[in-house]
Amino acid sequence: HVPDHPYAATPYTMDLPKIIQGGMGAGVSSWRLARVVSSLGQLGVVSGIALDVILARRLQDGDADGSVRRAIEHFPFREIAERVVAKYFVPGGKPKSQRYAMAPMHTVRSAPEVDELCMLGNFVEVFLAREGHDQPVGINYLEKIQLPLLPSIYGALLAGVAYVLIGAGIPIRIPGVLDLLSANQAAAYELTVAGTSAEDAPRLQFDPARYFEGTTPPALERPRFLAIISSNALATTMLKRSNGRVDGLIVETPTAGGHNAPPRGKTQLDVEGQPLYGDKDQVDLEKLRELGVPFWLAGGYATPEQFRNALTVGASGVQVGTAFAFCEESGLAPEYRNAVLTKAQDGVISVFTDPLASPTGFPFKVAQLDGSLSDTALYESRKRICDLGYLRQAYRKSDGRIGFRCPGEPTDSYIAKGGAEADTIGRKCLCNALIANIGHAQQRAGGPELPLLTAGDDLYEISRFFRNGDASYSARDVIAHILAGA
Repeated sequence: HVPDHPYAATPYTMDLPKIIQGGMGAGVSSWRLARVVSSLGQLGVVSGIALDVILARRLQDGDADGSVRRAIEHFPFREIAERVVAKYFVPGGKPKSQRYAMAPMHTVRSAPEVDELCMLGNFVEVFLAREGHDQPVGINYLEKIQLPLLPSIYGALLAGVAYVLIGAGIPIRIPGVLDLLSANQAAAYELTVAGTSAEDAPRLQFDPARYFEGTTPPALERPRFLAIISSNALATTMLKRSNGRVDGLIVETPTAGGHNAPPRGKTQLDVEGQPLYGDKDQVDLEKLRELGVPFWLAGGYATPEQFRNALTVGASGVQVGTAFAFCEESGLAPEYRNAVLTKAQDGVISVFTDPLASPTGFPFKVAQLDGSLSDTALYESRKRICDLGYLRQAYRKSDGRIGFRCPGEPTDSYIAKGGAEADTIGRKCLCNALIANIGHAQQRAGGPELPLLTAGDDLYEISRFFRNGDASYSARDVIAHILAGA
């Protein structure tokens, strides 16, 4: 039996949001943050990255307030929920010095327990973000992280997600996936494999019917799909080549935090070693308007002036990340958030667009804290290990089978898998670092995993959100500041 649950088929009549809260990091855009933003009438967005691992670690840390287990109680497939809780929940939490039990990695044909944990993690995050209000909530994924996509999306659908946002790739196949999974039909997704054409690529498979056991499937709503783009060419591609409806576009400029699109043409670096962006990397907003779909502007738009400018040029609103990433409700560990805010107030914070840090090959913005937390040079001391594997790249082995490698893994291992040593230089394990950012760092022989904080270029001016005399600010403060005088 598939029981009814409160978010199965809620209709949405809300107008398009003016402010979209960015889906940042792994767990930075947490359910707590998204719930506040949505309850204030804007679009709260949870990050859909590594939610299976995050769920497993929250349970091992004891789920102190019971929120995770409360959400799990509403998951429609009871046997899965009970297995996950039995495997990972530690009453009172594990000792701080003890390693987390590892969640299994995703593969082309993942074991059932892998998909189940992934589905449940996404369900829990969206469920909790929607709790206590009737406004829509979104979820953000990276197209480059393909292996978990199908079970992740279905878990979010089960919780009633209203928007799906996807960037870091060309997600032209996502609309069709949303059409099928929201109808409880089987969906497939072609895996990108180095050196393999799309026609020869293996297909990731997910069939919701395996969970129904002959009963009536839950009624689901097809969410709106927003593609994150950085050029007019990609915007046109999304609308002309997608296999289903694209409901809007989010235009991210190179000043936005996290992953940036590489500069168009040959990459050149400035004197500090950061990618140089030029006129070719600017989006022609007049041409974008001609496409006839809603769009939001992202990257430095967290001011009343920039918000008004966005509306003036025809945008439906703005997407804001950095300002929300360091507010009180974000998922960042308090000690890291406070360290950044203190440095920002003192005027000694900086952001470096690192062309090498991310295993994806995309430039990645790193907040520099003068030799302390998140410093790039300090991070080089970390012993390489790849045990989460979200950013691994699929490749074809000599025997025809599919293997996985990551430029951030041990160099000898990467070379043994046919990778070039040059690709490993400067790479960092973003998977472990981003989860360390939210207080769930894995314990190693040499100490816990190091954080690696990301932020947009407007981190320099983040103190504008502080209330008089306070050393922090809330999501409400961010929204009020942006909408002031609008």
